[in-house]
Amino acid sequence: MHVLCCGGTGCHASASAQIIENFKRILAEKGLQDEVQVIQTGCFGFCEKGPIVKIMPDNTFYTQVKPEDVEKIVNEHIIKGRKVTDLLYMDPENQEHVSDSKHMGFYRKQLRIALRNCGFVNPENIDECIARGGYEGLGKCLTEMTPQQVIDEVTKSGLRGRGGAGFPTGVKWGLCAKNKCDEMYVICNADEGDPGAFMDRSIMEGDPHSIVEAMAICGYAIGATHGLVYIRAEYPLAIHRLQVAIAQAREYGLLGEDIMGTGFNFDIELRYGAGAFVCGEETALIHSMEGKRGEPTLKPPFPAVSGYMAKPSNVNNVETFANVPIIITKGADWFQTIGSEKSKGTKVFALAGQINNVGLIEVPMGTTLRDIIFEIGGGIKGGRQFKAVQTGGPSGGCLTTKHLDTPIDYDSLVAAGSMMGSGGMVVMDETSCMVAIAKFYLEFTCEESCGKCSPCRVGNKRMLEILEKITDGRGTMEDLQELRNLAAVIKDTALCGLGQTSPNPVLSTLDNFWDEYVEHVVDKKCRAGVCKKLMRYEIDREKCIGCGKCAKNCPAEAISKTNYIAEGHKLPSMEIDPAKCIKCGACMSGCKFNAISVK
Repeated sequence: MHVLCCGGTGCHASASAQIIENFKRILAEKGLQDEVQVIQTGCFGFCEKGPIVKIMPDNTFYTQVKPEDVEKIVNEHIIKGRKVTDLLYMDPENQEHVSDSKHMGFYRKQLRIALRNCGFVNPENIDECIARGGYEGLGKCLTEMTPQQVIDEVTKSGLRGRGGAGFPTGVKWGLCAKNKCDEMYVICNADEGDPGAFMDRSIMEGDPHSIVEAMAICGYAIGATHGLVYIRAEYPLAIHRLQVAIAQAREYGLLGEDIMGTGFNFDIELRYGAGAFVCGEETALIHSMEGKRGEPTLKPPFPAVSGYMAKPSNVNNVETFANVPIIITKGADWFQTIGSEKSKGTKVFALAGQINNVGLIEVPMGTTLRDIIFEIGGGIKGGRQFKAVQTGGPSGGCLTTKHLDTPIDYDSLVAAGSMMGSGGMVVMDETSCMVAIAKFYLEFTCEESCGKCSPCRVGNKRMLEILEKITDGRGTMEDLQELRNLAAVIKDTALCGLGQTSPNPVLSTLDNFWDEYVEHVVDKKCRAGVCKKLMRYEIDREKCIGCGKCAKNCPAEAISKTNYIAEGHKLPSMEIDPAKCIKCGACMSGCKFNAISVK
């Protein structure tokens, strides 16, 4: 019997390490340590219900497990063979307990390819990786295929870069391979910086050997002997597991010199980033690895011609590499059967925001937004209404109910006014102000801009100032036109992809939520009650009993008594002076009679 415990960052933060220790201790106390193996795995994906414990081989899926629950699982399930019902997942539709993840709405429409080993293997044990087909693809390449055949197979598969741009991976490899040089590099872009995104981190934490294997396959295909993983230093667990994977691969002769006795040499080292979002752009990333300021450069030349240390370099992100080994082992024809016509395979998304099932998901390309949000995601929290979904992070756009049946693929999302991006997907309900959302993403872009080009450095700052003016209640209709004009100039003239796509959140919200902008400008009102300077707290005279608690709670002394006494009450009602009110909400939170509301 095996006990699989989620060891991803999210579950680590919820005491999964203590759960694992408790299992080992209690099993040892009962003399079962030789019969039951406790394994720390990568992310299971269902982060909303973590920490997760899975009992094999009966595939029982326990959710929201606490360290104190371990003894009950051991006594009831492992010893007596009885499932612990109160720890099983509760289906929200029929209110029945579900023990097998295959029957959960969250997993039903998923297809795990890049995440195939996450949640199944101990990421720090190479033997478990090999048992599930790890390094089989590398062996096939080195013993049965020429470098050109490897490139042809990846090209035929239709795999496109999962970092956002969607450039065909095999074509990129082929371009790099043509530029033969004494030294060439394979670079893994693990600098995942989108707000709400954790796809690449979870792959590295759950299946680091797939990245090591894929980079070696790429090295063989293009003629490189050296690999570099550029990873942000804020990912300590992913860094540790990559370091372990690289050391184990060297020990097993799968990295280093004369790999598998074939004469092929390839090794990998890690380079650390300081968390600059712009370093996700490949030329900025390369400059950072060289010890220079992380700024992009105009292309051409592309990294395939002149990259790291001015040598030909191939750059792919983590998720792209994670697909490569299984494409080699199962074949391009198999991979082509998954996905849509122009977007093959699957895509990993970090599903976050106002949604019931926050987590890491992987779906075939072509799956609709509706399926992801309402079936896999379980709908909107608190029974509220869906309002928008942001795809593509700061470079993407906000899509609405009219886009729910849009298939998720590169071309469809661009046509809808957004983009795939690296895979962040943030869901919003009616409590979200779309003007404030646009401002949030633009604040992020301004903060992360390298400042090299004027359109991004200056233009985005001017756009942000206009948005601040609008959310402060000082905006005009002319400001809305100015936003569009600035956005068009920035898109056409910015140096790199970060600047060129930075206006997307503003443009998409202007297109899809024009009425909210007009409300902010003309009516000086924020319907979601988010923009503080447009909020107005009012006291209902008929409900107010005149107790004065709101006045005592008010730090600005903005509340006083009126001369009006409502029918049935003994004391005069209270009123708020809007000129003094600082919109802190202390009055509303302290009122037991629901007499205070936000207008």
